[in-house]
Amino acid sequence: MADLRALFSSNNPSEYDVVEAFTDRQHQWAVVAAALGEHLHKVAGPGIDIEDLEAPRTNVIMFHGVGGAGKSTLLRKIEAALSAAEDSPAQWGTPAWSRRLLPIRIDLSRSAAAAGSDFERVILMVRLALAGALGRPLPSFDVALRAYWEAVHPGEPLDEYLRRTGIAGKVTSMLPGQIQAGVAEVAAALALPGLVGSAAGQLTSALVGALRERQEKARALAGAARTAALLEAAPDLEALSYYPHLLAWDLAQLPAKKQLTPVVLLDTFEDTADRHRDLERLLQRLVWLMPATFFVLAGRSRLQWADPALHGQLDWTGPAAWPGLGVARALPAPRTSTPAARQHLIGDLSPEDCETHLARRLTVEGRPLIDADIRAAITTRSHGLPLHLDLAVSRFLEIRRTGRTPVAADFDCSFPALLARTLSDLTAEERHLLRSVSLLDAFDLELATRAAGLPQQAPARRLTERPLISENTYALWPYHLHRAIRTAVREDTHSEDRWTPVDWRHAATRALAALGTQWTNSTTLGPSRLLLVACLRQGLRLARDHNLTDLGWLTDAAYAYTDDSVWEPLTLPADTAGAPDTPADALAELLTAITRRQHEHRQQTVDRLTEVLDSGLLTAEVIELALYYRAKAYKDLDQGAAARAGMRQVADAGGRLAPKARRGLANLSRLAGDFPTALAAVPTLGWQGRHHRVLGDIHWSHANTGQAVDAFEAGRTEAEEHGAAGERAMMQVRLALALSFADPDRADAELSLARQLLESLDQRSNALLAQVVALIKDAGTDGVIDRARSLNTDITGAGLPFLHRFVELALSFHHAVREEDQELASAIGRLRELTATGDFTYFTDIAHFMGGLPLPGPTTTQWIDSPDAVRARWQDLVQTRRTCTGR
Repeated sequence: MADLRALFSSNNPSEYDVVEAFTDRQHQWAVVAAALGEHLHKVAGPGIDIEDLEAPRTNVIMFHGVGGAGKSTLLRKIEAALSAAEDSPAQWGTPAWSRRLLPIRIDLSRSAAAAGSDFERVILMVRLALAGALGRPLPSFDVALRAYWEAVHPGEPLDEYLRRTGIAGKVTSMLPGQIQAGVAEVAAALALPGLVGSAAGQLTSALVGALRERQEKARALAGAARTAALLEAAPDLEALSYYPHLLAWDLAQLPAKKQLTPVVLLDTFEDTADRHRDLERLLQRLVWLMPATFFVLAGRSRLQWADPALHGQLDWTGPAAWPGLGVARALPAPRTSTPAARQHLIGDLSPEDCETHLARRLTVEGRPLIDADIRAAITTRSHGLPLHLDLAVSRFLEIRRTGRTPVAADFDCSFPALLARTLSDLTAEERHLLRSVSLLDAFDLELATRAAGLPQQAPARRLTERPLISENTYALWPYHLHRAIRTAVREDTHSEDRWTPVDWRHAATRALAALGTQWTNSTTLGPSRLLLVACLRQGLRLARDHNLTDLGWLTDAAYAYTDDSVWEPLTLPADTAGAPDTPADALAELLTAITRRQHEHRQQTVDRLTEVLDSGLLTAEVIELALYYRAKAYKDLDQGAAARAGMRQVADAGGRLAPKARRGLANLSRLAGDFPTALAAVPTLGWQGRHHRVLGDIHWSHANTGQAVDAFEAGRTEAEEHGAAGERAMMQVRLALALSFADPDRADAELSLARQLLESLDQRSNALLAQVVALIKDAGTDGVIDRARSLNTDITGAGLPFLHRFVELALSFHHAVREEDQELASAIGRLRELTATGDFTYFTDIAHFMGGLPLPGPTTTQWIDSPDAVRARWQDLVQTRRTCTGR
């Protein structure tokens, strides 16, 4: 089928081929085919009684989705497939239906109806379609329709009305003739031929009388049990809404060769909505009273007929009346038990389908007119929304008309038409809510309500029921706005009620405060760490994008985030503006630098943190955060003097990180070989200063395995009590480290647990240290050298040079156990080079102790007991390992 809008966009239509590209929507068609096949099976058997008005109805299926999702196109293609038309999607195939089908597509949109989307128009379109397909009257319905017409449209012939209202078609002239033939057939059956040209009321009265008298010929033509009562009722719109019962009866009486199953496709069902559901109630009667007819509905919202709360507004409500309508599915759907889902969300197109659509839409000699890079840009921006694809194609043609060749950058935009369609059926309150939640990646009812500044959650609940809002019940915040619509809302510069920059800033301030409220009340909302990270991600982006100066709770959240060393990625969008230029931007860059240090060389971390500090934009409360983590990075880079200066500055300031900074200074004393000073600091550190970790590091360095294990186990327990998963993992790695020299079997078990704990965390240095532990526990066996070489490569790439010393210490232990004197001397030489700065020089001493070698000269290391005692313990560990390995 040609795309006429594109065809008429150029003075040279032969320049390229224009077609209405249609992605397969195979899943939706499979749903329709399966439901229709099930329906036809019931029609063929004894399962459907036209006059049973109490049986549940399964003759309807609903497709709902956001405006522009392709619902109308889908219904047109279903119509084509059911009628075996030329434009039927070939990929759908042609099922062998058990009965003749008559697809009847009716657009309920207000723009499609000359006199509005009224029920009378729907009834006439159904009867017109049957007139063309059957070529014969439907007596009971036609008599009732004639009575209605003469009462409601006195003096206006039906054929003239059809032409005037735009319902005219090639079968328009057939319907009045069939109605007249139906009247004549009834008059003949009543043996009253003189009533053919009389007023409809006289014929109706005569027919009612005959039915009351149970005349056989009258009952054969109009014998439904409720026919007489319907004909006696005043012929108004209310009566017309029940006439489909007569139509269903007439269709059931057709001879076998004439029988067919109408498939009524009602598009744009959302336009039937009004405050009292008047038109929807009439359409529901049509569906209920014609149980042998199959209905496919499409609209923006779910069909609510299975909701018992609508009792009184509609005639038949609840899941017992409409099994399946309460079972919603987002396609493709998993297999479900009965009742089968009769309600389906039309989702976005996949990137592959978007590419196919754009490649086929405009072609030149079979090749896509739209270049691949432009197709990719459009696909990315559309987020799978078909309307966005169509609007982008129109923009492509508009640019070509100007004589310029389109480029990918031309399509980095949203389209006002997409937003206009989205806003068209929203109330002013819902539009306000829509703009408010467009600031959020995800939200719940409380967050949406607070962000919009509304006193009740009811408007937010109504908005979440619309298909432009997706729901994931397993997510922390279950709702999120369709990404293409979110972009269009945020970039709106055309709608009459669009927000000003001040409006957006006020909304962002409300949203930021709402996120802070949820985080501070996190004890009632589930895992606090999960909520903390989620609030930080959204809060930092809001503060940065809208230049909010009052960061409030974000400062406390930043400290809480760094406290446990878990380092979940914050995944903030890249800031293309370069250096930070606002306090919010500086805080976002600070946390991003701290987080990314797990994946970047430590020098890059130092550079990023220095840039943030030099910007002068950090508040006094968070400056120490940048100073502390820059000092840690200096330590990892073997820049001890800079690390000590930074830790001293933070410790002297007495702020939140002072305990950690004092621990850092104690560790730096240990690294310099000043163990007494480090040990003396332990009682002053407490939990905040991770006192057990510092103590354990001192003891394992002295080969005091038992004391080191006790310290690390106590630290692990303390971390568990505080719910500190990151600290618990670090303690577990160090526990395995302390045991790896003395008890390789237990070390293996503890290392296995450490790896499990690290799996859910982002602690690169500890993950690499765990690999060092594995080398130590396997010391004396084959394969250690190759593993060490590979590990050193990974350490270099991570920018964690201090870990090279651990690898060389592990190799020294390995060679000492195997009594490989030359290799041990080489390892000691490498250690001496690695510790030339002064830090970790005691590792060189330990390597000499392991090999039973004298120190080459005076040492700067100050042990907490005698050097001879330390030497003896390390030699004992080597000898024990030799015995274990059979050496």
